[in-house]
Amino acid sequence: MSDPRYTPLRERHEALGASFTDFGGWQMPVRYTSDLAEHHAVRQAAGIFDISHMAEFTVRGTGAGDYLDYALAGRLSALPVGKAKYSLLLAETGGIIDDVIVYRLQDDDFLIISNAGNRDAVREALLDRTRSLSDVSVTDVSDEYALIAVQGPNAEAIVAATSGITGVSIPWSEQKYYAWASAEYAGRPLLLARTGYTGEDGFELLVSAADAAALWDDLLAAGEPHGLVPAGLAARDTLRLEAGMPLYGHELTLDTKPVQAGLGRVVVTAKESFVGKEGVDADPGAPVLVGLAAEGRRAGRAGYSVVDEDGAVLGEITSGALSPTLGHPIAMAYVTPSSAEEGTAVFLDVRGTSIPATVTALPFYRRTK
Repeated sequence: MSDPRYTPLRERHEALGASFTDFGGWQMPVRYTSDLAEHHAVRQAAGIFDISHMAEFTVRGTGAGDYLDYALAGRLSALPVGKAKYSLLLAETGGIIDDVIVYRLQDDDFLIISNAGNRDAVREALLDRTRSLSDVSVTDVSDEYALIAVQGPNAEAIVAATSGITGVSIPWSEQKYYAWASAEYAGRPLLLARTGYTGEDGFELLVSAADAAALWDDLLAAGEPHGLVPAGLAARDTLRLEAGMPLYGHELTLDTKPVQAGLGRVVVTAKESFVGKEGVDADPGAPVLVGLAAEGRRAGRAGYSVVDEDGAVLGEITSGALSPTLGHPIAMAYVTPSSAEEGTAVFLDVRGTSIPATVTALPFYRRTK
């Protein structure tokens, strides 16, 4: 077993009294004070997350756009410079190796951010797909950078007020969701991406690993008047669940086809060729992802069964929690297509007790813009 890894912000987390947990081989802060307080802060004001465990890859060269059209499920060659796009890295079988976000930095320069636990698999797949290509290079730059997320209604005000951030290329009021702006921090390049994993407005700031601690401090200082609090992975998980966002290893796996997860729109089947095209169709009876809402306080958890009134198994929960924002249990689950229609009454097998639930459209929570 390899030694646990820590981000460049380890000392900051320890000083704040964080509790740590293993995530993809990294020791990450799971909470600082309370899961609920951190969750509510993001919904009502703002939270700051260390997500430096995420992996980053550059794809460069005159053939980069065409290469990504082949390597990923989407049509990345059509992505404008300055924009970002959610996509999927598929296996030949059509199963999901990882879900990623792609940023087009220049015509021939892209950045891919993938999940921490899939770094090796993503790197191997991307490199393997460059074989015989002389006009594309893929580089794993994960260790060079840190990634800090500021999420919540006050995120823009906080980042805009942060000392040390200069030369922002796009006025704050003109920065759009799933786009990025260039800037500098301490005189070195800073990428300001208007993306996130909480269902709120916010930014993900890609900065040199050497500058991460100073930027964290400056963001916290700027955020103090705006209610900014450090938030851990526990709050991040309930936030993304309320927003109906899938988590690799739960809703997405190598055995999952995109259409099962409601991500058929991400796959551009009209492309002449891409890895996974031949296997991307799911069997007609394959389980599909749904949202489930229940009453009371007992929440279904990952691995719990979804059953009908007679106790016959219809599927399995992949993520579940008592929603801090909504005040009732919510879950995502894979169920049989015949029980996937919105409004269908089902039951959650919560340690032997049947809890009534209803199939519900995702997301459970949508911010007011």
